[in-house]
Formats: sequence, C-alpha cells, structure tokens
Amino acid sequence: MNSRSSSRVAWAVGLPSIALMICALVLMFMDRHARLPAGSSGAWTLSNVLSIAVNAAVPTIGIVLASRRPENRLGWLFLIAGVGLGLQVFTMSYGLHALVAEPGSLPGGRALAWFSNWIWGVPIAMLSFLFLLFPTGHLLSRRWLPVAWFIVAAAVLAMSTALFYATQMWQHPFSQTSSNGPTSGFFLFLPMIVAIVFSVSALVVRFRSSVGEERLQLKWFVTAAVVVVVTLVATMFSSSAVLSVLQNLGFICLWVAIGIAVMKYRLYEIDVVISRATVYAVLAAFITGIYVAVVIGVGTLVGNRRSPLLSAVAAAVVAVGFQPLRQRAGRLANRVVFGDRATPYEVLSDFARRIAGAYSLEDVLPQMARLVAKGTGAERAVVWLRVGDELRAEASSASLPQAPVLGIDGGGLPDMPVGEIAVQVSHDGELLGAVSIRMPRGETLTPSGERLLSDVSPQAGLVLRNVRLIEELRASRQRIVAAQDAERRRLERNIHDGAQQQLVALAVKLGLAESMAEKEPVRTRAILGQLQAQTQDALENLRDLARGIYPPLLADRGLVAALSAQFRKSLLPVNLEADGIGRFSQDAEAAVYFCTLEAMQNVTKYAQATRAHVRLQQQDGSVVFEVADDGVGFDPRATGYGTGLQGMADRLAALGGELIVTSLRGEGTTVRGRVPVSVADPPASSEGDASRPSA
Repeated sequence: MNSRSSSRVAWAVGLPSIALMICALVLMFMDRHARLPAGSSGAWTLSNVLSIAVNAAVPTIGIVLASRRPENRLGWLFLIAGVGLGLQVFTMSYGLHALVAEPGSLPGGRALAWFSNWIWGVPIAMLSFLFLLFPTGHLLSRRWLPVAWFIVAAAVLAMSTALFYATQMWQHPFSQTSSNGPTSGFFLFLPMIVAIVFSVSALVVRFRSSVGEERLQLKWFVTAAVVVVVTLVATMFSSSAVLSVLQNLGFICLWVAIGIAVMKYRLYEIDVVISRATVYAVLAAFITGIYVAVVIGVGTLVGNRRSPLLSAVAAAVVAVGFQPLRQRAGRLANRVVFGDRATPYEVLSDFARRIAGAYSLEDVLPQMARLVAKGTGAERAVVWLRVGDELRAEASSASLPQAPVLGIDGGGLPDMPVGEIAVQVSHDGELLGAVSIRMPRGETLTPSGERLLSDVSPQAGLVLRNVRLIEELRASRQRIVAAQDAERRRLERNIHDGAQQQLVALAVKLGLAESMAEKEPVRTRAILGQLQAQTQDALENLRDLARGIYPPLLADRGLVAALSAQFRKSLLPVNLEADGIGRFSQDAEAAVYFCTLEAMQNVTKYAQATRAHVRLQQQDGSVVFEVADDGVGFDPRATGYGTGLQGMADRLAALGGELIVTSLRGEGTTVRGRVPVSVADPPASSEGDASRPSA
C-alpha cells in the first residue's frame, strides 16, 4: 500500500472512531440528569468524560502514524484500538439512553448494550501489542512470538467469556449480576492480565538491551506503561472514581511519552506533520476568534449578528493579520517540534547567506560550526580542513581540549576521535575536509540531524576549497619568501667569501705594484702577472654566480645543452634522454632546468645510487622531465616533501605544472615534473644551431 492509499484508509478508520466518541459525549450530556446504574461508565461524570477525551487520542495518534509510516504496525494498532474504544463507549451510551434514560426512544438499544459488554477486549489486546512492539513495530526477537500468540488467545478467551455473560444478561444488560462479582471478574480478566504482564516484560527487556536513540525513545514510555498497567489492573476489580481518574492520568502520561519520543527524538519522523498541524490550529483559532469577537460579540451589542458589514470587517481583519500570524505560528511550530534548536532549513539558509555575504573566511568556518551545532543539538561541532596529507581542526563551536591533527591514508576520512560523528566534505571528488559533531551524553543524532549534516556538506565544499586554496597560497608565499631570503644570503655569502675577497686582494696588489713600478720593475711585472690570473679567477667566480641565477648556456642553446654541460661535471653517471625537445619560454626552461638539477642534487646527497637516468620529452602541450635513480628509496607518505622537493613543487605550480614523486624503499626514486609550454623562437643571441650535445 502506498503512502497516499494508507493515509486515506487511516483517515477513513480514525475519523469515524472519533465521531463515535463525540456522539457518546452528546448522549452522556443528554442523560446527565437521568438515574443511571451506579458506577456506570456511561454517566456524565468527570472520570467518564476524561476517559473519553483520553481515548480520543488513540485514533488521532493512529491516523498520524499510519499516514506517515504505514509500514510500522503501531499506527494500525492504534486505529484498531480506536475503533474498539469508539464502539464500546458509543454502544454503552446508546444502550443507556435507549433502555434506561428514555426507554424506547431509540431502536436497537438492547443489541448495542449487549455489544458494549464484550467489545472492551479489543482495545486491551491492542494495548498489549503496543507494549510488545513499541517502538519499531516488530518483536524484539522470535523468542517473543509465543507471547504474541498468547495475547491473541487471551483476548479471544476473555472476549468469549464476556460474550457468554453478556448473552446471559440480554434482558437486563446493565443489571448488577454475579458476573461482576470478584470471583467471576477475576476469571474474566485473568487471561488479559497475564497477557499485559508478559507484554510489559517484553518492553522492559527491550529497554534494558536498547542503546542510543531507541533507549531514549523507550525511557519515558516504559515508566508510563508500568503506571498504566498498575492502574488498569486495579480498575478491573474496582469501579472507584479515584482509580478511574488515576488510570486516565496514566494513559495521558503514556501519550505524552509517545509525544516526547516523536518530537524530541524524531520517532517516525512525523515532525513535519506536527509542525503543520500546529500552524493550522493557530490559524483556525485566530479566524474563529476574530469571527466570534466581531460578528457575534459586536453584533450582540448592536443587536444585529447577521450584519454584512460586520462580516466584511471580520474578513478584513483576518486578511490583514493572516500573514504575520502565519509567520509567528510557523516559529511556534518550530519551537514545538525542534525546541531551542534551529530548524534544518534555518541552518542551511543562514549558512548560504553567510557564504554570499561579506564575511571573512576566518569568520565563516566558526559560524558554520556554531550553526551545525545549533541545528543538530550537538555539544560540539568541528570543521576539519585537509592540508596535504593531514586533517586539521580549523574551527569549533566549543573549545577543543587540543588542536588535533589526523593523518590521511588514502582518499577517505581517517578514524575520528571517539564519540565524533563525521561526514566528509568533497568537491569534484576530492576530499577537502570534514564536519564532525559530538552529541551530549545520553543523546544520539536524530534522522533530521543526519539529513542536516549531509545537506551542509555540499555547501561547505566550496568554502573549504577556498580556505584550502588560501592556506596553500599563504604557505606558498611563506616558502617563497624563505627561499628568496635563503638565496639572497647564499649570494651574499658567496660574493663575500669569493669574489669580494679576490677583488680586495686585487686592490691591495695594485697599490703594491704602483709603489714598486719605478723601484723594482722586475718584481712589478711578476705582480702584474699574478693580478691578471687573479682577475681571471674573479671573473670566473662571478660567471658561476651568474649561472646560478640564469645560466648563459641555457639562454643561448636551451635545456639539453645546459643540462648536458652540468651532467658532465657530475661524479655520478647520468644518462640523458631527450625526445624532440625544442626551445620554450624562458620561465618554462628555467623551471625544468633548476628542478632537474635539484632532483640530481638530491640523488647525489641522499639516494646512495650507482647511476641516474634523466628523460626529457614534450607531450600534450607540456614539457615533461623525469629523474630516476637506483638508490635506497624512501616512503613519501611518512617522509613528506623536504625543502628541495617543496621548492620544486612550488616552482612548477606557479606555471600551472605539477610534481609527482614515487618511491619505494630499496627500489629507488622517480621524480617526475610537468610544465605547460608553448614553443618559443630561439633567443637573439642563439646561433640557430639545431644540434644538441649528448651526455
């Protein structure tokens, strides 16, 4: 049965039950002055009226549950019990009116009175099944199946016994016979008492074995069930008005317990139904109040209740106040359903507004954490950001005991701290971070909270992506500044220790040669020869420094010639393989040149290799370099990028390229880089020589 059909059936069954109870109240009110049998459940007394009002909640709950969750048996149990209660109270009131209050005034009074004396077993049997099946609608296990059959057998036995006594009392259905005595009453109700005790025992066992959300749903329900059973058993043997009131109060507690499970712990997810019902009830009360106050109240004062003018005034007042009242009623409904928590829609809309507004990224993440915590009722919400191979806690709705960092192994979320419920945040299939919550002790995440987390995750993806890009940009800038400072200090040190000292020595010797030129010409010529050699050395040092900035050979003849010249000086055998490498832009050639030399320097320092292989090739609009060795290798996940590798990655990323390092312990290392390029004309200083030296 689909949801629409089940809703129609539920309303078709529930509404007549409520109508029967209302008709019973009308008959009871009509017979309020009649001399009815003492202790009759059809008399107009506080306990009887309260009992009907409490029983009216049974079909109402059945309509809501069966319409919302038709696959759960509990809604249909409530509807069946509502039918039994409606028939029992209506036939009782009808029979009293037709046979006692006004004899002969209504037809069929004796048959309906006979019917009321045994139909009571249906709601009691349904109550037993409610205790046995709540809240899932299923037995706790197959071991409780005999208890279910026993409840059916007990109900059939009790109703058969009651039917026998009711038939005996056909002529006097409301007379005090021996069937109401203690002995016969005990045997009449004994099967149902045992059945109810068994069903409550199953409920207690279910509660003791439950955990999480189900335990919270059962906590108040079990307490109310015990109260109901105690008062129900007591009223089976006594018609005391006090016991009847206590029994009704017990049932009220039971319905309230179901309401707590529904609204606070989202049992059956009917919070939407309750929210809409609250809105409609407030609007209906408003419209009715305005009509009564204007049309009836003012009409009574002026002596004309049917005045068209008053009706028009009432309609105008309703039209003006309808929309503001509907908004306030919506907030009231949300307060009824969600309590102090924000609704999921409020959380999502507020979050979207903050993303679109002029909020800094430093403010968005803490706001996101606070909104998620408010919407889910969590004790704490944490926003995690992926940085490299780590997951870092960037923002929290409450203070963290520490700033945890979790390692990422693969593409999924790592194991979160104990008690944290997390959903990953991704963008274009890439893990960017996570949002985690910690619920208060004794509470679990509700289904609406789970939906909220899953709905927030896609919206948070763009934010975390931007935050991550900014974090990476900030880190890259810091590395660039640090690299520039280090390079400047290196140049200063090299100039100070090399060329500067040589130039100082040249100045001293020039002064000495000048002073000795006339006195010792032979020695002066020797000094001038030394000056010439030292000047040549200084020039070489300066050229070496200049090559460190941008090698002239690279500018003149390109990548292959410049790398070949460097590899010839290497103590490690290097095999250079170049496939169709031409000339490229200066930035691209410099990036490939220096990254290749940095990779070779790492091989020489750390790899303990016997040889290296360097390959250059042009493919798919990019120039690709690869440096492989047969050294000891390492674990990139455990070691991470050092200063050299990180500098290479930054240099390539600045041009839209990437760096990939693959290595295994004992199997060597391969450094592979890619830079997008466009073919450039040879520099003006080039001789146009297309030949390339080989290493």
